[in-house]
Amino acid sequence: MNDPIGDMLTRIRNSHMRGKTDVETPASKLRAWVLDVLADEGYIRGYEKVDGKDGHPALRIELKYHDGMPVIRELKRVSKPGRRVYLGANDIPEVRQGLGVSIVSTSKGVMSDANARAANVGGEVLCTVF
Repeated sequence: MNDPIGDMLTRIRNSHMRGKTDVETPASKLRAWVLDVLADEGYIRGYEKVDGKDGHPALRIELKYHDGMPVIRELKRVSKPGRRVYLGANDIPEVRQGLGVSIVSTSKGVMSDANARAANVGGEVLCTVF
């Protein structure tokens, strides 16, 4: 697998389209850190580490809905393996005029765009969520 974050985001998008309540993805620290930001911002209910069907560790993500519609309307991968996107703290754009969130991998950990601006650190913009 070349892009594990992109794979996880695609699994979340596909599960929302099918109306699923949860989805499993292979476990990794980076995926867990991204899910921590999504949970803190209120886009998912939470996640837990489980054993996958093949015996490898997996993460079960509990998706969140409001009035039958998914809370996550748009989930886009920004920095890809073929083209990495690094931005400074002042250059990180707001998503949908502040209604959405950019998830940024910084030297101080994976955090939302607002937290990165407050800590005055830039980094790799992993994805945007609205």
